[in-house]
Amino acid sequence: MFEIEMQEMSKEFFPIWRAAGEHLNAQVDGGIQGWLRAHPYPPVLEHLSFRLGNQLFFIRVEDADGRIEGPGSRRGLLTVAQGTNGHACILPMRKRMLRGSWVADRPGWGLLDARTGQAVDPHALVTDEPIEMTDWELHDMAVQVVREHLERQGFELMSWQGNPEVDPSIWFIGKSGRPEWVVVRAYVFPQTEPGRPANWGDIATGCSHLSTTGHFAPVGISGVDQWLDTNDNVQRPHRGHRLHVAFEGLE
Repeated sequence: MFEIEMQEMSKEFFPIWRAAGEHLNAQVDGGIQGWLRAHPYPPVLEHLSFRLGNQLFFIRVEDADGRIEGPGSRRGLLTVAQGTNGHACILPMRKRMLRGSWVADRPGWGLLDARTGQAVDPHALVTDEPIEMTDWELHDMAVQVVREHLERQGFELMSWQGNPEVDPSIWFIGKSGRPEWVVVRAYVFPQTEPGRPANWGDIATGCSHLSTTGHFAPVGISGVDQWLDTNDNVQRPHRGHRLHVAFEGLE
């Protein structure tokens, strides 16, 4: 069982976060097309995240003067970066005294490696190497598929998170007007669709203080150019490549 921090983004921090997103977007011609997280809602491991080529970047935005604190922690940032084989970065922002606007404290991307403090240039880290999607990436993709399905059905989302070790993945307002939850499982098809987790009863008990209505959502993912090797093992999809998705709705 995990305790998930559900700290809301403060009204003081929101302008810093928004300015940081605009700054990062301006570093790429035409803007960043591969945003992973660009919303302020909890739970929060990173404040912003995106894919550039075959690399993933997870950003924690910080006030360079240390006066305003954002939600989450550096530990959470390192957790999601490690789980996805991505880069954990800090983006220090500073407030202009005359205009009152927030700008990056350092030139260029303004990013610092969260572990070493060295400057990070995302463009310089992108390569042509095919990188297989991690379990975390596959799960996060599956959560996105289910989330978009719920939105198309007209349901109001309460929260969602992409950590494959944390259940449930999604909370939403059901037809009754009350909260309902979804356990999401990703698998690489044509492998067999997974069944409900063995600890389903524990998950339901843990959610019962808010809702007794839960759903299961298995989502199959494969690369468009998927193939089987000589041992009939399924090749994992590659990061940034086109995908096929198999999803038939909530159970």
